[in-house]
Amino acid sequence: MRWYVVHTRPRQEERALENLTRQGYSAWMPWMEIEKFRRGRITKVVEPMFSRYLFIQLDHVNSNWGPIRSTLGVSKLVTFGNQAAAVPDELIDVLRLAPLQDAKRILTKGDVVEFIKGPLKGMTGIFEQQDGDIRAMVLIELINQSHKVHVSLDELKPVVS
Repeated sequence: MRWYVVHTRPRQEERALENLTRQGYSAWMPWMEIEKFRRGRITKVVEPMFSRYLFIQLDHVNSNWGPIRSTLGVSKLVTFGNQAAAVPDELIDVLRLAPLQDAKRILTKGDVVEFIKGPLKGMTGIFEQQDGDIRAMVLIELINQSHKVHVSLDELKPVVS
């Protein structure tokens, strides 16, 4: 049995995974937690690690490959020429052991941020670092001096240049 790559329809990774599993295939999709800016707030969401891709385990000789491409949510089996794209077992093992909480941060040190609520609303500052799960340290300029303030992450939004 080897792992192969399945290309899904846009935003239908979960649907494809569910339907492949329901048909008796051994399919798997790695997830990751990331931060996104939504409705004026930074929130954590869980999304597929590889947008529009998942993995399926098949026996090259005995597995029935025919129903895969007609499965709801599936676009096609990824191939190179006439060969299905096989994935080394070691890569799947590494991905399975990767902790979900390896979050991609939307803010990094040096980013310009704007305060969207609280007493500093409308001011800008420089993001220094995350201070726990829901707080941040930001440098602001007041009376010609830099000051470090600790605020809730939901009080900040990145300034897009």
